[in-house]
Amino acid sequence: MIAGFLMISANLRVALTSIGPLVETIRADLGLTAGEAGFIGTLPLLTFAAVSPQVPRFARRFGTDQMLWIALATLAAGIVLRSLPVTGLLWVGTVLLGAAIAIGNVLMPSVIKREFPQQVSAVTGVYTAVIGIVASIAAGVAVPLAGVLPGGWRTSLGCWAGLVIVALAVWTPHLNRQRTAPAPAATEKAATPWRSLLAWECAGFMALSACGFYTVQSWYGSILQSYGTSPTTAGWLLFAYQMVGVVMSIVMPFVLARLRDQRAVAAVSAVLCMIGYLGLLFTPGLAVLWVLVTGIGAGGVFFLALAFFSLRAADPRSSAALSGMGQSVGYLVAALGPVLFGYLHDATGGWRVPLAVLAGVAAAHALIGLRAGRAAHVKV
Repeated sequence: MIAGFLMISANLRVALTSIGPLVETIRADLGLTAGEAGFIGTLPLLTFAAVSPQVPRFARRFGTDQMLWIALATLAAGIVLRSLPVTGLLWVGTVLLGAAIAIGNVLMPSVIKREFPQQVSAVTGVYTAVIGIVASIAAGVAVPLAGVLPGGWRTSLGCWAGLVIVALAVWTPHLNRQRTAPAPAATEKAATPWRSLLAWECAGFMALSACGFYTVQSWYGSILQSYGTSPTTAGWLLFAYQMVGVVMSIVMPFVLARLRDQRAVAAVSAVLCMIGYLGLLFTPGLAVLWVLVTGIGAGGVFFLALAFFSLRAADPRSSAALSGMGQSVGYLVAALGPVLFGYLHDATGGWRVPLAVLAGVAAAHALIGLRAGRAAHVKV
């Protein structure tokens, strides 16, 4: 179980982060417009939003472990299709891998709740750390691999199917497990978290966490360069932003173990994001400091956004339902956030207003954290 858990975690972001550094190369090779190239990054998020609410229903019907195996098989197929020399398959493969990652995103908190009920925070820390480390490595080696492998960017993207195949092999023995979330009886109406205020608070926390993360990933490089940072330095600062988040994933379980609930940590993490945005707005000369402060805050809220799907759920079935709802809402907002941020830049001719708005969003994030972090449970 631990080996399979780690292997699935390792595959949940690789297909997304490995393509970012290669977008301009892909655009030039395929003759894509800027909008089409940008849609490569947005399409998986929209797929997350569409697929996530359906996952708990299929898990109840087919079983959690079985659905995770299907997700891995679909992910491998999507990665391979995306790398084939047929332009249309780039989009087909992207949708398939997005759907597969959505299934994993939704069900992993349920697996944590089921297998490690007394160590939710610690295991979530390992989960988010593995995601962050492997995703960062995939982003870092994408361009070098494209330069040395035959097939260029296509092989650089397609080679990650090998990691998925290893995960499939490790997870296959779990197909013989009894279904962990049996379907409700024919006369029983499946419950839903969509009417729960606590579920909406967790979904809102996830939405603002994802919105901030993907906005920073999309635009901080451009912001830093506009303030005089070299492209190379801006790239390293974004790498540091992600690595600080990984460190926070390891530290957070030790912090939470000493607290009765997560309200203070959620609020402080969001406030740190706000301080980072405002610092870059008013004193951009200290960009290194503000990127690190933002990374600490972002690492905290990302950890909590995923942990809440286990901590706020009464049982594994409720965890899957809460995760499906929260990630659907979260990734829909995440897909819109970078677009609206860019629109504000174009409309105002600078980064001051967009950064001020992002700071305001972080303040709202802190308030929602005070609600989502209280010791309460959703049961469906």
